[in-house]
Amino acid sequence: MSERRRKMVEYLQRLGTLAPMGYSAGIQIRFATPLYMRSTYPQAWQNEYAENAYSLRDPLVFWGISKTGSIRWSEITLPDPFGVLASARAHGLTYGAVTSCGKITSRTIVGIARADREFEDDEIAEAAAIAAALHEVTDAPKELTPVTAEALSLVSDGMTSGAAAARLGISEGAFEARLKSARSDLGVATTAEALRMAREFKLI
Repeated sequence: MSERRRKMVEYLQRLGTLAPMGYSAGIQIRFATPLYMRSTYPQAWQNEYAENAYSLRDPLVFWGISKTGSIRWSEITLPDPFGVLASARAHGLTYGAVTSCGKITSRTIVGIARADREFEDDEIAEAAAIAAALHEVTDAPKELTPVTAEALSLVSDGMTSGAAAARLGISEGAFEARLKSARSDLGVATTAEALRMAREFKLI
């Protein structure tokens, strides 16, 4: 596991400890798509959220996109015509807070929830610090090495590892090692994630 990935796992574990009913973390959101998305809210709520396209209707998301800082859910005054927050409460997400950081072109939004009481100020401050750390650790490097960028470009073109290795005149194992280096440099677990991040940051 890369150091970047290890730190991300550590921060998410801290977030999980802070939020008894779960959390949602959309990290480095660009053009409405996060580079990394993780939710530990109850699965039934995640299913309802996806089925009803609540991400396009959620006042918490609207607040996080339009502002930086932190706020309790109960303090948000934006309209909620689709009753997203009421639906969340039906799944035990009664109290919560949202924190947002980063530029408007690359926003990180983290929500935390619990069923028993409002979050204290220091708990919200901790969530904000974790969100900022996640935002920073998920940021991609400015560039890839020429060989790792080339390897990702070939995969992006639809080539298999075997075909790409043959084109480069190296063994398939050597080509896979280049992909592994690309994943490590970008701090992701899969080649698909590496491709998405490399394209997003115009590294290939």
